[in-house]
Amino acid sequence: MKWITREHVHVDRVACPWLIRKFVDPEAEFLFVRSEKIQEIAKKESATPFDAEGVELGHHGNDCSFETIIKKYKLDDPILNDVAKIVHSADVSADIDKAPEAAGLEAISRGQMFLASDDYDAIEKGSYLYDCLYAYCAYKRVMKNYETEIKNAKKEERFDLLRSLVGSYLKE
Repeated sequence: MKWITREHVHVDRVACPWLIRKFVDPEAEFLFVRSEKIQEIAKKESATPFDAEGVELGHHGNDCSFETIIKKYKLDDPILNDVAKIVHSADVSADIDKAPEAAGLEAISRGQMFLASDDYDAIEKGSYLYDCLYAYCAYKRVMKNYETEIKNAKKEERFDLLRSLVGSYLKE
């Protein structure tokens, strides 16, 4: 399927392609265009628009596009919801303080805009970042849910235990 959004990707427009490829459409093809061309090119290319003004998969109410896609495709994954809180906080400047990781994600995303050669490069490089963020959120849940088991593990076995537990949460 083809997907289309605004050019010059940032937090939400890097997170959404990662989300789409990981959980909705592994073969997704993305188009990045000027805002005023989205509807025209979406129609011409039969592409699904996201994170643009007035589209179904955009910001609605207090949700950013990442959250709207999760709801639209009924992605029921608690770790993905944890990632969504961070993405939302980084993307919606009024909510930057609602997740402690958001300021770092915003800073990295802002810097990436100037290092990536184009939007395709940005989503390619950013995918690893979102894989890491997903793994981090899994780690946080593991630390909470298996606190006693981890604490009681021998120091030299602790990382292998953590790797195993976190790995059980990760999507391939």
